[in-house]
Amino acid sequence: MRRSLITFGADISIARRKRRLTLRMMAERLGVSMSTYRRVEQGDPTVTVGVHAMVLFVLGLGTPMAQLADQSSDDVGLLLDTERLPKRVRRVRGSPQS
Repeated sequence: MRRSLITFGADISIARRKRRLTLRMMAERLGVSMSTYRRVEQGDPTVTVGVHAMVLFVLGLGTPMAQLADQSSDDVGLLLDTERLPKRVRRVRGSPQS
């Protein structure tokens, strides 16, 4: 996980520099201190998810956080749902027939 955060931070740094934004500009736009923003680019795991989400938004990268745990792309969850389906369905007594 640590390596992923370091890579993520490096990618954020590149995206910021491509947009010609300084560290100070990013920190101001995010409403955080310069040290907090530096920690984002360093991949510090103690920075909140909310700050990371705002970084992506400020950089114009959309809202990918909303898609991270999207139910429709949860292949394992979908497979588990399929495995739990009953083999047969029986009509409950007293219920109308369809």
